[in-house]
Amino acid sequence: MTESLDAFRAEVRDYLAANCPPEMRTPFQSEDDAPWGGRHFKWTAPQKAWLDAMAAKGWTVPTWPKEYGGGGLSKEEAKVLADEMRRLKARPPLQSFGIWMLGPALLKYGTHEQKLEYLPPIARGEIRWCQGYSEPGAGSDLASLKTRADDHGDHWIVNGSKVWTSYADQADWIFCLVRTDFTATKHNGISFVLFDMTTPGVTTKPIKLISGYSPFCETFFDDVKVPKAHLVGDLNRGWDIAKYLLTHEREMIGAMDTGGSGPGLGQLAGKLIGADAEGRMNDPILRGDILRADMDGLAFMLTMERVKDEAKAGQGVGALSSMLKYYGTELNKRRQELFMSVRGTDGLMWEGEESKNGAQPRNWLRSRANSIEGGTSEVQLNIIAKRVLELPGA
Repeated sequence: MTESLDAFRAEVRDYLAANCPPEMRTPFQSEDDAPWGGRHFKWTAPQKAWLDAMAAKGWTVPTWPKEYGGGGLSKEEAKVLADEMRRLKARPPLQSFGIWMLGPALLKYGTHEQKLEYLPPIARGEIRWCQGYSEPGAGSDLASLKTRADDHGDHWIVNGSKVWTSYADQADWIFCLVRTDFTATKHNGISFVLFDMTTPGVTTKPIKLISGYSPFCETFFDDVKVPKAHLVGDLNRGWDIAKYLLTHEREMIGAMDTGGSGPGLGQLAGKLIGADAEGRMNDPILRGDILRADMDGLAFMLTMERVKDEAKAGQGVGALSSMLKYYGTELNKRRQELFMSVRGTDGLMWEGEESKNGAQPRNWLRSRANSIEGGTSEVQLNIIAKRVLELPGA
């Protein structure tokens, strides 16, 4: 196995060196750098070359089966690929809710025909997905959702609305929870369906956040026709898929920006605050805070790797995703606070080229939403108490 992995590592290293453009070996500088893909995404030449090279190998989704656009790699090989990309400082060629959330759900619950139809375009970055879960009055209590799908023979007619739908105004398709049984208990009458965002009756409206950005939207469905072939899993059993997908969403949110992007905290602080004769940051209290955050970030990444290995070994993740989501988002908030402390009053600059249009304070404000979206920190703590720690009375 070691000799095989060594040979694979050499193959990966050569391929990445030959196919990763120099521009793709730098940190993301802004949201515009993020390669979301989809019908309307404007690729730069280096981004497209990098995506095409990785998609040709199936390495945008390295552990998915080859017949569905993946690389068919083992968990050990996938870890080698990730290691070599980090060594080269290569950016991810594609980021996608299709990869992070819908793909795993389709692999588990979709039919063979659905996998063939939807997974390869996800792997190639051809379809951008959004998530139709939360509604007004059905956020943390998601099973109270009211969006309904009425049976019309070979199709449903969907009416209702969703809220906090990330990038709905830029997405091509949506994976959506709808109520298909109006007499069953609330968890048992929900179905999981897919449909095109250009379907007549679908409209979106961006929600402007305190950071000034609008990644979230309100999404409205007025007599939207959805073919029954777009049902994933069993009718009225969509809650099973919803829960499974949420574990992947919470892992994704928990892992966001735990290591930061661009200059590290210590590097930035040394530059802005200065160092003593021995090269130590002049502010010992801030130095200690940064060191703790860096050590906690490294420990968290190791925990993420362990949980992923356990999941690939068939042990599942389940409620542990709540632990990862809670700790990862709280850690990111701490890091953003430290970035603001390091920059001092300059960290409050809201506009202008020097501040990259206020990237730091906007990121700081945006990080507050991390501990709300995907289930609030309070909800995650309840799940951890009940399902992980099994505390009496929880």
